Amino acid sequence: MRYFRRGWDEDRGDEYASWGTSTFYLALDGEGYAHVQVEVYADGTVIAYDAEHDEDRYGFLTYAQLDLDEFAPYEIGEREFSEELGRLRPMNLRADRPWPPGR
Repeated sequence: MRYFRRGWDEDRGDEYASWGTSTFYLALDGEGYAHVQVEVYADGTVIAYDAEHDEDRYGFLTYAQLDLDEFAPYEIGEREFSEELGRLRPMNLRADRPWPPGR
């Protein structure tokens, strides 16, 4: 797995646009497919997706193969990824679900 944190300077452009801009946290495999996707919005909203929770009314785990070379400047270490996710609590996950993934 490779880990990334990437800012997005535009809102969602949908009914949740008021959440504002976002930062994406992604765990991608060697082929560029997402296994964990966490979105942190400017207003504090956090949503997350993985194999156990891949879609809901707010969005979905990207199924696109992402270009690892394009994401290379945004790569962070596994420890930093885990620590940052550990400080977040996605609103769209069951309260009894272990978080972050892998715990």
